[in-house]
Amino acid sequence: MMGYANTGQIASGIHFRLRARAFIVAEPNGNWVVFVNLDACMASQIVKIKVIERLKARYGDLYTEENVAISGIHTHAGPGGYLQYVVYIVTSLGFVHQSFDVIVNGIEKCIIQAHENLRPGSIFINKGELLDGGVNRSPSAYLNNPATERRKYKYNVDTEMTLLKFVDDEWGPVGSFNWFPTHGTSMSRTNSLISGDNKGAAARFMEDWFEQKDYGKTDSVVFEDDVLLRRISNIIPSRHDNHHELLELATSFQSPPGRPVSKTSSVAKRVRSAHRKVDKPRFVSAFCQSNCGDVSPNVLGAFCIDTGLPCDFNHSTCGGKNELCYSRGPGYPDEFESTRIIGERQFRKAVDLFNAADEEIEGGVDFRHAYIDFSQLEVTISDQGYSEVVKTCPAAMGFAFAAGTTDGPGAFDFQQGDDKGNPFWKLVRDMLKTPSKEQTDCQRPKPILLDTGEMKKPYDWAPSILPIQILRIGQLIILSVPGEFTTMAGRRLRDAVKTVLTSEEYFEFDDIHIVIAGLTNTYSQYITTYEEYQVQRYEGASTLYGPHTLSAYIQEFKKLAEALVYGEPVEPGPQPPDLLEKQISLLPPVVVDATPLGVNFGDVCTDVPRNSTFKSGDLVTASFWSACPRNDLMTEGTFALVEFLQEKDAWTPAYDDDDFCLRYKWSRPSKLSSRSKATLEWRIPQSVAPGVYRLRHFGAAKGLFGSIHHFTGSSTAFVVA
Repeated sequence: MMGYANTGQIASGIHFRLRARAFIVAEPNGNWVVFVNLDACMASQIVKIKVIERLKARYGDLYTEENVAISGIHTHAGPGGYLQYVVYIVTSLGFVHQSFDVIVNGIEKCIIQAHENLRPGSIFINKGELLDGGVNRSPSAYLNNPATERRKYKYNVDTEMTLLKFVDDEWGPVGSFNWFPTHGTSMSRTNSLISGDNKGAAARFMEDWFEQKDYGKTDSVVFEDDVLLRRISNIIPSRHDNHHELLELATSFQSPPGRPVSKTSSVAKRVRSAHRKVDKPRFVSAFCQSNCGDVSPNVLGAFCIDTGLPCDFNHSTCGGKNELCYSRGPGYPDEFESTRIIGERQFRKAVDLFNAADEEIEGGVDFRHAYIDFSQLEVTISDQGYSEVVKTCPAAMGFAFAAGTTDGPGAFDFQQGDDKGNPFWKLVRDMLKTPSKEQTDCQRPKPILLDTGEMKKPYDWAPSILPIQILRIGQLIILSVPGEFTTMAGRRLRDAVKTVLTSEEYFEFDDIHIVIAGLTNTYSQYITTYEEYQVQRYEGASTLYGPHTLSAYIQEFKKLAEALVYGEPVEPGPQPPDLLEKQISLLPPVVVDATPLGVNFGDVCTDVPRNSTFKSGDLVTASFWSACPRNDLMTEGTFALVEFLQEKDAWTPAYDDDDFCLRYKWSRPSKLSSRSKATLEWRIPQSVAPGVYRLRHFGAAKGLFGSIHHFTGSSTAFVVA
């Protein structure tokens, strides 16, 4: 999985599905812009290259690298192996073509759907404050910023959410996208279930809320203890049978043997796709990432797991060890509950902004884009009449990078705030690449652990050429940045761009809204302020291009903003490399799947007890003989399903593996075993319709000669009362 750089974090199931969501804004006979919000840890240069190639083949020059932005939500519970630079795919055993292909396919498909949905409409914008969505995880670095600058802000994290509301002229509201900074680390480094983390959860909640609202069921934001009230009451009528009759009915449905099915079976059983108005656009809600670099969703703070006391303020250690310092989410110790709570907080604020949005977007659509070589960029720094030319450096990561953060500590006694390094690890480093004196001086005070920008074998370890991009939609300006800006770094960038845009009569509006879209188009780790860099917390050690990285971004974004103001083109800059053909993958393939003698794929191995009755809040579980989920990722399909008995023998899908309340877990006895099991866990939501239910599993098995066959299995039926 991608995000924590933890080789032991190997995916083994699904919390809920990952999605790509897009909006397209097009002027009649004018410019078009596309913004994709991707449920992944970050955007990838090679992913965007291939998406643009496909769009060019389909639409010609309508969509290009210049007017398409692909932004990652920064979930740390998604797949790895889809970036092209070595340092970002080491922990996934190299490049994973399956993950790469499904991400490219999903992005292409969502843009095609948005393109086909283009209709006349209006856009409204609103913004408001969300105070409990994140805390600063490196406060000692933030405090190194000038006091005069810090006094301009009430908090050491940005608390503003900015939301766009899309309204179709005929259908009314059809979507919303918002930007708010908080890390996708509510799920911990030990989690092994694929998940969109808090932002993916918020999107799921809001789309379900709107669907209920659209069906006329509620205009309010309604939650229960475990999950948003679902569309279940819209799909199935309440049964008035007494409990004895329901039990008798459930008893007649014992778990049948597993059986072969067609590949399309699980697709047909998906809940959201099966029960929507066919003639109306599906409501799309995206919760986008912003300058989240030093912002953690684990809002209770960081504590030592051995003593329960707060961690050391400056280094986030416990007795000198970073491994013992962990931050706590609001649902501690339940990370799923923390994910729900932080997702719900963002969702509630988004609904408030959505309902109250009345400022209409007016004016033009425009964009500027450039590739910049950050490895040796000259940057002019001016301060009170004094001017100096400095340079960025080839990429390098400091010792404190290996210490990790309080969201996911590192190992081997590395520490945040280390500005000297360790002789032993310097010897280890030198076996890979000894940094030159020039590089060491350039990166100072960062002690270099990995000189990634100068490591080229077997191919580039880190990017040098990065994309920067501005999208304009009326009075909204989106700054697409290829990394994680800290809170103060983001503020400085926004202020610098706003100064340029307001220096001329470019805008006819009183208020310009500027948002940072983080982790967009490619990934280059962190961007701190010069002052934060001196402290060398995790974020400073992960600021690749040296102490003047932020100044370089500000300089180059101001150039884009000036080109926007004066209607001038910009130099495209050097093209980034396409390294797809050089990728190395060490992930072994699935060889074969098997079951014990006399057992079918899909057979139940641990069933729901017969004559069972459950209630809201209970956990229902069953396990099945299964096969490796890599055989078929069930994109647009499902591995897990809860079905409701509507008539005497008509089963209706009620919840699938895209639902927060249903988890699919896959396991096998050992890495070399060909046998595996799938366990389904359904935490029954509040106010679920009473009746007869069953759990159902879909999968695909690989035969000895490479053939793939799909199967399904069902549990014994049970009663929810």
